[in-house]
Amino acid sequence: MSTVMIRKAAYNEAVLRPIVFEMLESSEGPTIDTGDRVLIKPNFLAPAAPEKALTTHPLLLKAAAEFALAKGARVQISDSPAMGSFSKLWKKGGYEEMLKGLDVTVKPFEETISVDVGEPFGSIDIAKDAMEADVVINLAKLKTHTQMMLTLGVKNLFGCIVGLKKPEWHMRTGVDRQMFGRLIVSIFQAVGPAYTIMDGILAMEGQGPGRSGTPRELGLLMGGKNAHAVDHVACLQVGLDPDTLETHRNAREMGVYDGRVHINGDLKILDDFQFPELGSLTMGPDYLGRFMRRFVIQQPVADNKACKLCGECWKYCPAKAISYTDRGIAFNTDTCIRCYCCLEVCPHAAIRAKKPIAGKVVAWLTKNR
Repeated sequence: MSTVMIRKAAYNEAVLRPIVFEMLESSEGPTIDTGDRVLIKPNFLAPAAPEKALTTHPLLLKAAAEFALAKGARVQISDSPAMGSFSKLWKKGGYEEMLKGLDVTVKPFEETISVDVGEPFGSIDIAKDAMEADVVINLAKLKTHTQMMLTLGVKNLFGCIVGLKKPEWHMRTGVDRQMFGRLIVSIFQAVGPAYTIMDGILAMEGQGPGRSGTPRELGLLMGGKNAHAVDHVACLQVGLDPDTLETHRNAREMGVYDGRVHINGDLKILDDFQFPELGSLTMGPDYLGRFMRRFVIQQPVADNKACKLCGECWKYCPAKAISYTDRGIAFNTDTCIRCYCCLEVCPHAAIRAKKPIAGKVVAWLTKNR
């Protein structure tokens, strides 16, 4: 059974630091040896002042870094912001001033390595620094999310998808919220953080996770070895059935979380937390998402001369994105998640992956900017 600690806290170093150390030194805290590479992964959504509640508070980041440094670790702080530059975020968020003098490496995720996260997604590109760290400490933010209801510990690891790959995966999963939840859980499991601390001191409700959300003071830190359990307790805290959260439901279905949790601390359930009205999974206007999926993102295409209409592809397709007539097969680019299971199972080598011309131009421009 996973243990989740709940502690009353405030953005006061004398209060916050001992709580962070208590969590990380607990029996379920991470094992950090001298010389270990410790990656601290905060929630760095966009450049914003701490009182906006968009990002993990700098005091929490400082306390976690000091804990790892005290263990003799080599500490790195990294993320891939969804909006704005990393350097601007570092300054505007108060991190530059707060962590001045600490012997830590600070940089955005840039390099990636291909990681097989299992079906139906196969190999995807994840930040190399996250995959090669000895220990990953996950510093999440308790916020609402208009696409996934809440963004908590598990979803925080989606930040290990670098740069333009992030919106591309939004486009790939299209309108399928369950499939996007499965993707997030798969990425989380691949990175495998050793400990998760949830910053709920100043949370966000309403139309989060960005500037449209409303900061709300909860005065809480939550921490645990199992981020699925931390998210479970966070849902209970704000009065949400955990199974409403796609990442939670997918974790249960995938067998990576059994739903059993022990709460160390006082759980006081809120009955007035404001949740968002769920919108589209795609980033930007719907018409832009359709354009991207049809003309920019790599997609499966069929050689209808080689196709024998055997049915293996449409039977296996997890997104049910393949239709067929006696003239051949076609792919629904709006719902296709680009898992390429169809390519793998086709016994006649009639399907291949192809990037549209517009996609090749975008890739060239991105590489040579």
